[in-house]
Amino acid sequence: MAFVDAGAGAYLAACRDTGAFLVGLAAGGWGRVAQFRLGFDGQESSCQWRALLPDFRVGFAPPSSSSGVPQPLRLGVVGEELASGPRESPSPWGLRHLPGAQMAVLDFRRAHTLTVLFILTCTLGYVTLLEETPQDTAYNTKRGIVASILVFLCFGVTQAKDGPFSRPHPAYWRFWLCVSVVYELFLIFILFQTVQDGRQFLKYVDPKLGVPLPERHYGGNCLIYDPDNETDPFHNVWDKLDGFVPAHFLGWYLKTLMIRDWWMCMIISVMFEFLEYSLEHQLPNFSECWWDHWIMDVLVCNGLGIYCGMKTLEWLSLKTYKWQGLWNIPTYKGKMKRIAFQFTPYSWVRFEWKPASSLRRWLAVCGIILVFLLAELNTFYLKFVLWMPPEHYLVLLRLVFFVNVGGVAMREIYDFMDDPKPHKKLGPQAWLVAAITATELLIVVKYDPHTLTLSLPFYISQCWTLGSVLVLTWTVWRFFLRDITLRYKETRRQKQQSKDDQGSAVGNGDQHPLGLDEDLLEPGVAEGEGPPTPN
Repeated sequence: MAFVDAGAGAYLAACRDTGAFLVGLAAGGWGRVAQFRLGFDGQESSCQWRALLPDFRVGFAPPSSSSGVPQPLRLGVVGEELASGPRESPSPWGLRHLPGAQMAVLDFRRAHTLTVLFILTCTLGYVTLLEETPQDTAYNTKRGIVASILVFLCFGVTQAKDGPFSRPHPAYWRFWLCVSVVYELFLIFILFQTVQDGRQFLKYVDPKLGVPLPERHYGGNCLIYDPDNETDPFHNVWDKLDGFVPAHFLGWYLKTLMIRDWWMCMIISVMFEFLEYSLEHQLPNFSECWWDHWIMDVLVCNGLGIYCGMKTLEWLSLKTYKWQGLWNIPTYKGKMKRIAFQFTPYSWVRFEWKPASSLRRWLAVCGIILVFLLAELNTFYLKFVLWMPPEHYLVLLRLVFFVNVGGVAMREIYDFMDDPKPHKKLGPQAWLVAAITATELLIVVKYDPHTLTLSLPFYISQCWTLGSVLVLTWTVWRFFLRDITLRYKETRRQKQQSKDDQGSAVGNGDQHPLGLDEDLLEPGVAEGEGPPTPN
């Protein structure tokens, strides 16, 4: 029996001229009838395929030579036995009889564990046997650390467990899972260093680091129209239109694709502006003009990014996910379109957070918002305590990292929260994102506790206290007092209903003292003729 997998869905075929029944994967795509030809004992049979089950890995066998009865078929979920590749069979119905394009698709989706191991071993052998080891200790240390990370990434990409996403390729998401592990280990290493050693260690990454940042002035003149500047009265607005404006828009567009909820995105956007107002006495770059906070950030950059993200989500939810094999598309334009759609989701899941439906979901949504806000704040505080310029490439790499791991983490959190029976534990990517956010916060606390302990202004602390009390009060009322009140009203209603039922029963008893129906009595008793004569 041979096994095939193309990730397109299982199909049932009946080949009448050979009397064979088989189950396999059609290259024609998910959910449509396609023509497929397979070889049986040198003959070609046209098989009509019918959609059976999606994402199943199935085996097929020829009919028995003696009885003509199909051999037992084997069915399994995709991914259970794919790490070692499809099984070969000496029978003529093995994978070698699939078309060359089909074999290319199967080969593309394999993990290639032996190939990666062979290339990795050859590379290490070349470095060990043919290269002369330099005498520079710092250079050897750097190269040894980089080689160790690359070996770990090769192992993770080929052997790690697949996540919820499969496009453009499962190996892509396995790579970012392994990068998450490497980044968390790097943060823990920085956490266990002294402040001076941790900052100077970054010189090994970039010699320009490890130097205190120059003081910069933010805020300043907040006039939208400056009459004193006759040549360019709107110079304050033009000064704010730098490279961070498209970065804000793109960032919130991608965050919307991760969260998939307009209300949560707007709450996080507005709350972060309040945090900037509250913490501008700690970090100078939080000091901005009022119109920069609410017009350029909330309305223009963040609002436009959220709007475009919601429109993209609407298109993805309405899109028909009907995949067709690349080699079955006749035109080059169709092939290019299929290649572009490879970078879109294989299927779509709409997030319905429903925070007010239960206490568990409410706490989960509050935790998601808190982690998002902490990750945003860590971006600014890490640059401040580790002496990184805002335009440094490490800052950009960190943002790219969170863009790639954030979507997987949100999907794992939603699955864990929405359907806990099959998802009994939090996914690995969500676990790592939470651990990374907490570790970054601990680094900030250790490296500059003086800045974090600067007391909030009185009016700001009063506002946050009032907001916290209101949220706590609503939580207690919604999930405790309201439920108690509803249960009390339901209990009273049931008692009142039982009393009414008893009253109606007593009313019926006045007509029939004995509680017997007339049709159950003897005819004479029912008509008042007295008891019947005993026998």
